[in-house]
Amino acid sequence: MAEAHQAVAFQFTITPEGIDLQLSYQALNQIYLSGVRSWKKRVSRMRNSLIKGVFPASPSSWLFVAIGILATMYMQSDPSMGLISKIQHLHVSLSSQGQTMLSALVFSTLLWLSLILALRFCLKLLLSYHHWMFEQHGRVSNTTKVWVSLVRLFSSRKPLLYSYQTSLPHLPVPAISDTLSRYLESVRPLLTDPEFKRMTNLAGQFESNLGNRLQRYLKLKALWATNYVSDWWEEYIYLRSRGPIMVNSNYYGMDFLYVTPTPVQAARAGNTITALLLYRRKVNREEISQSEGTPCCFNSFEKHRNTHRTLFFFSYDSFHHFRHGYFNSSWIFFSKVCFFNNKRALSCLCPPPPPPRVPWAQIRKQYFSSGVNKRSLDAIERAAFFVTLDDEEQGMKGDDPAGNLDRYAKSLLHGKCYDRWFDKSFSIVIYKNGKSGLNAEHSWADAPTVAHLWEYTLATDAFQLGYTEDGHCKGEVERSLPHPQRLSWEIPSEVQAQASSSLAVAQALADDVDCHVFPFREFGKGRIKKCRISPDAFIQISLQLAYFRDRGGFCLTYEASMTRLFREGRTETVRSCSNESCAFIRALEGRETEDQCRRLFRKASEKHQNLYRMAMTGAGIDRHLFCLYVVSKYLGVESAFLKEVLSEPWRLSTSQTPVQQMELFDLKNHPDFISLGGGFGPVADDGYGVSYIIVGEDMINFHVSSKHSCKETDSHRFGAQISRALQDIMTLLSADAKTTSSSSSSSSSSSSSSSSSSKDKKLL
Repeated sequence: MAEAHQAVAFQFTITPEGIDLQLSYQALNQIYLSGVRSWKKRVSRMRNSLIKGVFPASPSSWLFVAIGILATMYMQSDPSMGLISKIQHLHVSLSSQGQTMLSALVFSTLLWLSLILALRFCLKLLLSYHHWMFEQHGRVSNTTKVWVSLVRLFSSRKPLLYSYQTSLPHLPVPAISDTLSRYLESVRPLLTDPEFKRMTNLAGQFESNLGNRLQRYLKLKALWATNYVSDWWEEYIYLRSRGPIMVNSNYYGMDFLYVTPTPVQAARAGNTITALLLYRRKVNREEISQSEGTPCCFNSFEKHRNTHRTLFFFSYDSFHHFRHGYFNSSWIFFSKVCFFNNKRALSCLCPPPPPPRVPWAQIRKQYFSSGVNKRSLDAIERAAFFVTLDDEEQGMKGDDPAGNLDRYAKSLLHGKCYDRWFDKSFSIVIYKNGKSGLNAEHSWADAPTVAHLWEYTLATDAFQLGYTEDGHCKGEVERSLPHPQRLSWEIPSEVQAQASSSLAVAQALADDVDCHVFPFREFGKGRIKKCRISPDAFIQISLQLAYFRDRGGFCLTYEASMTRLFREGRTETVRSCSNESCAFIRALEGRETEDQCRRLFRKASEKHQNLYRMAMTGAGIDRHLFCLYVVSKYLGVESAFLKEVLSEPWRLSTSQTPVQQMELFDLKNHPDFISLGGGFGPVADDGYGVSYIIVGEDMINFHVSSKHSCKETDSHRFGAQISRALQDIMTLLSADAKTTSSSSSSSSSSSSSSSSSSKDKKLL
């Protein structure tokens, strides 16, 4: 219905004097401008398609090949070894000279295309080399140096966002024996000797019987599909889940920690939406630069707008908002957004209880498949994104800054359960005091993609668009834009009854979440690196120590890593709880000597880095076992081993939010513009969810979640254990650094006195 109102460009009536045509020049002008923008987009996409299609060559390289062939023929030489003359016989309507010229150009084009395919094949071979990741920092092999030079040579032209897509290698299928061996190693510290012996027997039986059969099917899929994991991962882990995605799947991102660029809600919403649309334009034009280093997959960047949970992608630009209990569609430069404000909620749109996505699918089919409900629902689902104008104030400031951060996190994670559209690719939340944030759906992309978008949005909003002294948007008001259109709904009593039931379940789920957000300011990656330790390994081992102190044991730990070095790669699991990390923690808690503890810590750190590298390079454990399980389901066979492995709970689920565009933030001149990062809900009912972001050199922000219903977990208590563990390990390493510094100083002094003594002897 809203689209119908927007489409009216003129009206006419029949009068006795004839037809009275009433043209709306404003609307016609907007239609004209929209058409111009549409054609500009088409031309831009055609140009980008041509550039990507010939990458790593350039379109102009065809001219050099053609000139080279013609020059060689001019010198009475045939570079085609007779092919040009054979092509020449195919043309009979041209003169002899014309046939020769055309045949030479056809041969040049074929040769040019062959060279492009050869270059692309060579680039794919180069990008399949991952040994560089396993080399020690500062010790680069000659092979890697040559590899870096060749990759830079192929990347001498500035690539577009998707230029490398067809050159990226496919994710390899690990050998089943290697995966099983790594799996048994990962669970060894969690099992008693009898339990481990039993699991070893199960793994051996699986490998010798069913495993190899499943592996053959999986290798067949890997030969045929672009990525043997991603499509099944999206379908079975995300889209086929019937439980609520609020809290259980969606995640959130926060605003700046210390500053709010403006206290005016409408102004913040305007700049945020503008920044998001600018980012969209950069993605459409493929102007987002490839990150330095090895090229990676940007496939998910295509899905961040006009996306709904069913992974439908729509072509037109729109956004919707909810305000004062009504859904409205708005157009900014003919980009429609959906807004929402939470005073009178349409409760039928809240997330369903488990297993009630099924009843809601039936309700949707019955009550939202036609008429006004279908038109309004389509308008929202086809929107670019969703915006909530929240009537609450959030942020750190106030009498209780720590508690305010926790409430801020809960608000972004679930809100009031009815004022976020959780099935949208992402929903932007603008609070009454100008604070902002977002809630993102997980099926279309992982956190690094959303983090990249959010970094750009925050930086563009604060540093480029800016605000006037009174907090309003800069620039002139465009009064000719069409007004927002309210979306209408017809909600019968049957839908209202189901809505009330679902809302109660959703509110119970939201009330059960215990969130704790805290910035750790004692030190950051700068001091960790001085100890020659990977910051991620340092934090992960600290989390293991914190969990051991909190629960008195170890648990299966999930750390998300990326597999975007491969085409359509998404994530892999790093099983951070290793034999080495457990040995260090037992030694530390058992009051072993400091030297022994430091030695074990460095060993655990090296092990963690190696596990992370293996996960990134396709040698992980969990995605391979997951795909084997899917194959077994298709074949209708049961595996006791796979069933047990995939039912193991992740009581500690962790993830690092990457900072990908530090060049956008000038922390030296604007130190207060520090990102808080984001977080997610706990994966297990009796576990913790921990997200962290390493900001600058001196701060680490943590987001901890758990459930109030579990008496054994407490997010605030675990946050305190994390801070204590970080400081204890740093104290241990700092003592070593001081000893090393002291010994090197005394050694230098001894060397100096020795040198002085020898000089004295020579003088004597």
